[in-house]
Amino acid sequence: MSTLMNRDEFRTALENAIKGNSANASPFSLAWASGTLSRDHLARWAENHYHYVGPFADYLAYVYARMPENYVEAKDFLLSNMYEEEIGGDRHTDLLIRFAQACGTTRERVVDPENMSTTTRLLQAWCYATAMREDPIVAVAGLVVGLESQVPSIYRKQTPTLREKYGFTDEEVEFFDLHIVSDEIHGERGYQIVLEHATTPELQKRCLKICEVGAQMRLIYTTALFHDYVKTGSADQAQPALHAA
Repeated sequence: MSTLMNRDEFRTALENAIKGNSANASPFSLAWASGTLSRDHLARWAENHYHYVGPFADYLAYVYARMPENYVEAKDFLLSNMYEEEIGGDRHTDLLIRFAQACGTTRERVVDPENMSTTTRLLQAWCYATAMREDPIVAVAGLVVGLESQVPSIYRKQTPTLREKYGFTDEEVEFFDLHIVSDEIHGERGYQIVLEHATTPELQKRCLKICEVGAQMRLIYTTALFHDYVKTGSADQAQPALHAA
């Protein structure tokens, strides 16, 4: 890519980079939205999801520390996002644990890293590597645009099912209600930061690629949950068996 795209062209390209790799298309997401998963399956999801989203403030902190000082609005956004994750009202991870307990698992199992799958470890490691090694604007593109901006569209399909088919209470699904609202705001602010500061063809190219990869990572992670816990029938196991290549 040798020509700088204007904001509208770049925005469309970023959206398209995610569109073909949305986690909405994973078999686990589809089974969840249709109400065919068990509470045990949802418990295994929560145990894994904790180790992906639990360190999200840590990912953002690494990006914040390397963000140019004069990018004031970008730094303010990252700091605000970290605050919401860790301090603002109920901590997001505590809301996730509340849902996990409603599914039949325990806080101890959720926070124990032995209960996450190999693919979840890979997603967590990719997030840390992106936050610590990529250009800060590229990192925002991967973590906020590629990953976080997907959340509202995913949870809007899954949350009604949690109430209507599984019978969870409003308090038990607060984690999802909160993220439908907050991550729509976060995702849009992430887009605006990338659109404003990716000011060279090379930087735009890198942002597009990492959005695509980030979306692929979440899709692979969610698909692996189906293989590990639904297809193999191992939802009652603390950790799925490793698979042959």
